[in-house]
Amino acid sequence: MADRKCVALIAHDQKKDDLADFAKAHETVLADWRIVATGTTGGRVLDVCPSLDITRLKSGPLGGDQQIGAMIATGEVQLLIFFVDPLTAMPHDVDVKALMRLAIVYDIPMALNRATAEQLIDLNPR
Repeated sequence: MADRKCVALIAHDQKKDDLADFAKAHETVLADWRIVATGTTGGRVLDVCPSLDITRLKSGPLGGDQQIGAMIATGEVQLLIFFVDPLTAMPHDVDVKALMRLAIVYDIPMALNRATAEQLIDLNPR
């Protein structure tokens, strides 16, 4: 099981329910992945998908974004699903931009909305 690829799940407050719905719809596929998530997002996904094995990190504003960024930099995360809310100002926007920058620098697939996540989850072998 240690050789499974790792997906990171993050969602802004107004998108947490959307990410939970996405996870529920793809629960059997996600079960094959190692999953890390920021704290609140991971909790919300676990509420609807209790069978998934999710490592919950700190809440995004408390360092969870940086924890996932570090995992990207060390090659531990191979896919980032980050449901972004473009209509709400984020007080930790600089952290979000840093995380997105790392995904680009380390060339890992990154979904910022459900349409892209649907494509990536089907294309990336576990």
